[in-house]
Amino acid sequence: MVHKILFFAGFGIATRFVQLGIEMRPFFQRGTLWVYPLFASIGGSFGYWLKGVEDRQVKLLQQRKEMLIEKRRRRAEREAQFTGAEDSSLII
Repeated sequence: MVHKILFFAGFGIATRFVQLGIEMRPFFQRGTLWVYPLFASIGGSFGYWLKGVEDRQVKLLQQRKEMLIEKRRRRAEREAQFTGAEDSSLII
């Protein structure tokens, strides 16, 4: 979880560097240093939100996988029961 937050925090800082590079302004000025933590926190909060989305999707996929496995198990039991009934009628 932490690695996604740190990645997007770094991405926010990199975004600030690109912005200043496009504007051809100095990267570090005394009056504008407060903006770097702002960009990092915005990027980190996006990473935190994205991690929540990923967790919900993984949980949903796990539930669907369990439902499919249960459905396949019931189908296999029905087919085995049906196949077993046919075999016993042929023997008599």
